[in-house]
Amino acid sequence: MKTPPTKIINEEVKWDKTQTIVSKTDIHGTIIYANSAFTEACEYSAIELIGEPHNIIRHPDMPKAAFKALWDALKKGENYHAIVKNLTRTGRYYWVITDFTIDKDENGKVTGYTGRRKSIPKSIIEKIEPLYKTLLDIENLKGEKASELYFEGYLNEEIGKSYDEFVLDLFVEESLNQKKEGSAFKKGLNWFFFGDTDPQ
Repeated sequence: MKTPPTKIINEEVKWDKTQTIVSKTDIHGTIIYANSAFTEACEYSAIELIGEPHNIIRHPDMPKAAFKALWDALKKGENYHAIVKNLTRTGRYYWVITDFTIDKDENGKVTGYTGRRKSIPKSIIEKIEPLYKTLLDIENLKGEKASELYFEGYLNEEIGKSYDEFVLDLFVEESLNQKKEGSAFKKGLNWFFFGDTDPQ
């Protein structure tokens, strides 16, 4: 496996934003499947991605507190939505909203996770980016625990909702701002990720 890029480029990668990025991991976050939209966006081949930890695409602008909240929810068996800035092989970035499905075997035992990701409008990025920068600054100056505590306090005191609910509200707000009939946002979050078919 080639090492991740050492030089970060402040440039968005070009990819087909109409597509849904899909990846599957085991319970430890190791990639076991990546579709073509994923490989196009992150600039790794499927062969390079399989067997690698999903954090191979973690962008240094992302605070660890956001990922801890994500994993805490998944480990409790709760589906989760997150807004994430990902890192490509060449050091570029792409922003997505993620919907997670918890995969289980016939006995109900969790076997892994399926993530579906879609591109999001700049308006949503502009609302979440300042929060992530604050969390990252706290993390760098005071440590991860301080960042986690601030994140929890911010959600409780300023938002009054969980992070998942906060993300969903950003999505709903954007959908209300979409005036064009037939917009993917107007059809709701479930349609946004799964189209006209029901999720498996």
